[in-house]
Amino acid sequence: MAKLERDAVVHEALALLDEVGLDGVSTRALARRLGVEQPSLYWHFRNKQELLTAMADAAVEPLDDVPLPTVGEDWRAWFLENHRRFRIALLDHRDGARLHAGSTPSGDTRDRLVQKLGFLEQSGLPQADAIAGMLAASRFTVGSALEQQADPDQAEGRAVAAEEHLGIPTHEQAFEAGLRMILVGLEVTSRP
Repeated sequence: MAKLERDAVVHEALALLDEVGLDGVSTRALARRLGVEQPSLYWHFRNKQELLTAMADAAVEPLDDVPLPTVGEDWRAWFLENHRRFRIALLDHRDGARLHAGSTPSGDTRDRLVQKLGFLEQSGLPQADAIAGMLAASRFTVGSALEQQADPDQAEGRAVAAEEHLGIPTHEQAFEAGLRMILVGLEVTSRP
């Protein structure tokens, strides 16, 4: 039997998530998928929660390829685009928002977050406002993605015509409106 690589285990765990959803992900199902005994997984993960944390980090890992903002860049445009990309990463995996909810960034993801907060501070936002704004927008983004992933009508494309007729925004429209409201609030509270 070949030695399991941690990254391969996480990759297969995300593939399992996409097939069966978060409720179907278990170390037993993952071991079966990998063709190994369940205790083999404990070499990399002490428990299921550690596996889920690694999966949550890996699900947003594509964001690590996005260049960090630079001094002089418009922080408002960056703020909006950062959270749009985050939402896309969450929606890229079945139950991606549920997987991410409650997780704490670690490793490179945490380091990049610290650099993003530094960029906001260099752009003139007080540290407390930068942290509160990023936290509020991130939690709003997770909640927005969670609502969309939990909506069977939206997932299957039904009810959109009825919503448009009634003037009810789509999930994406509601996300954009809410994200802009957070941005406006951040602009107002951070003014000297």
